[in-house]
Amino acid sequence: MWWLIAAVGLGIPLVMTALPEFGMLAVGAVAGAVTAGLGGGAILQFIVFAAVSVALIAVVRPIANRHRHQSPRLASGIDALRGRSATVLERVDADGGRIKLAGEVWSARALDTDQVYEPGRQVDVVEIEGATAVVI
Repeated sequence: MWWLIAAVGLGIPLVMTALPEFGMLAVGAVAGAVTAGLGGGAILQFIVFAAVSVALIAVVRPIANRHRHQSPRLASGIDALRGRSATVLERVDADGGRIKLAGEVWSARALDTDQVYEPGRQVDVVEIEGATAVVI
């Protein structure tokens, strides 16, 4: 019974602080409670609690940290438009023009001021500046 109280006691700081280590210790306490329910002695209960807690912290924590520091894989908004191909609708040069990008008509300008793209040509979007796509 004390292990379950300890598990709940460790679950409260987990919810309040969002530190996953408290959750891992709470799972260790539940493992200690299961050991006690199966008739294990006090020393075995502490060994199981410590082993499960340390194993979870040693294995799960590095995996969680690695996932937390990864950038999202699904790009959205203007980030999703960078690198996409578009079709020139009206002549695009350094001063402007129009392209069809992702099914929509966009204002566009050439990245290279000497470059001119004629209607029908495929271009690649390298940046979005406001409502204007910069293409090459």
